[in-house]
Amino acid sequence: MPLFFNRLPFFPLPRHLLFTNTLRMNIGAPVEAGQRHIILDALRGFALLGIILANYPEFSLFSFLEEYPKSLMPSAAIDTVVQWCLYILVDGKFYTIFSLLFGIGFSIILENNRRRGANASAIFYRRMFFLFLIGLAHLILIWSGDILMLYALVGMTLPLFTRLKDRAILIWAAGFLMVPVIIDYICQFTGVYLSSKLTEWQWLLCDRFGITQENFAYWLRDAHSYSDMGKFLLMGAVERMQEFVDGNRYFKVLGLFLIGYWIGRNRMFARLDAYRPLLLKICRVGLLLGLPLSAIYAWSAMNGKPFGFGTHSLFYFISVYLTSFGYISAFIILYLRRRDARAWKILSLPGRMALTNYISQSVAGVLIFYGVGLGLGADIALVYAEIIAATVFTFQIAFSAAWLSFFKFGPLEWVWRCLTYLRFFPLREKPA
Repeated sequence: MPLFFNRLPFFPLPRHLLFTNTLRMNIGAPVEAGQRHIILDALRGFALLGIILANYPEFSLFSFLEEYPKSLMPSAAIDTVVQWCLYILVDGKFYTIFSLLFGIGFSIILENNRRRGANASAIFYRRMFFLFLIGLAHLILIWSGDILMLYALVGMTLPLFTRLKDRAILIWAAGFLMVPVIIDYICQFTGVYLSSKLTEWQWLLCDRFGITQENFAYWLRDAHSYSDMGKFLLMGAVERMQEFVDGNRYFKVLGLFLIGYWIGRNRMFARLDAYRPLLLKICRVGLLLGLPLSAIYAWSAMNGKPFGFGTHSLFYFISVYLTSFGYISAFIILYLRRRDARAWKILSLPGRMALTNYISQSVAGVLIFYGVGLGLGADIALVYAEIIAATVFTFQIAFSAAWLSFFKFGPLEWVWRCLTYLRFFPLREKPA
């Protein structure tokens, strides 16, 4: 395997970080099933539930519709309530949890391989490189709402912070999380928007492919060939880059990665009982303040950001992070009180296959809502899109349970693992 990769004419990382003689002595090893912490897998499962609830309004094309066609739907009043609930309870919260868990996972990879004497940086950069390729394929071929590519690119900067002390890591993390608010206020007052060039490119592609404001919301429903769907995905990839810039997503992700890395480096997830008083405080403050502030954020979003883009960003900053940490703390407190509850095992199943389930949520969305599948998009109410999302997630739990009863890893996790460590891992569980 290493010989094959050495023939590649281009690698975006220095070769000495990717392939070194230490591979012959010790190429490291991933976390085994017996070393996993069920609370982390259950939180991943919980995050996946929130992510599908957040993403399916866009998959169903409901988010692309103008207000008038939405108002004509029989469930318009219910959809308005659902939209408010999504802004208050879901929007931004579960992507925050998912990002924190990625940061914890990165810390486990780096620290475990360092303890084993492996070249942790080489392993980590390979892992990020292949995650980037998976994310790029997801973005271009399946759904233009991918987050994995950004995770990989931002994740590659994480080793720059590993030598810092805990206090410095938290200061950097807080700074990165606050930067988007500052940038948004500057853009609001100057009228200069960093994504303007990307917006031009997006509409140039729209003009080339015949995508207009009139057919934008219906294109993917009416695209009965993959080539037509691919045109929208290519345009959507540029739009996704615009969203990253407009939302300053790279700063947010890096800040959350650093907090996750700090949590993982100190192995807090392995000593949860010691942090019970702190978790109770975070839960109370996070939920008692975060949820009312999320209602203000929802009001701003539902009414066209009346105080401006910068203030809306400030509402997001305060409400989303408070609520997200409140969710995490409440989840862990419930776990500590009832460790033997079946809910943790059930949620941990999709969490152990987070990459596979994240991608398969997109595949299911394409097959249900786009014209290459059932073509239900743009005609379905928001409330029904969310019912479909919950149904897909329920199916993922069942599929994950069936798969993991025969195999050690999810299918994409297995491929990613083999590529990361440049070796073949047995996929099947050994018979008892």
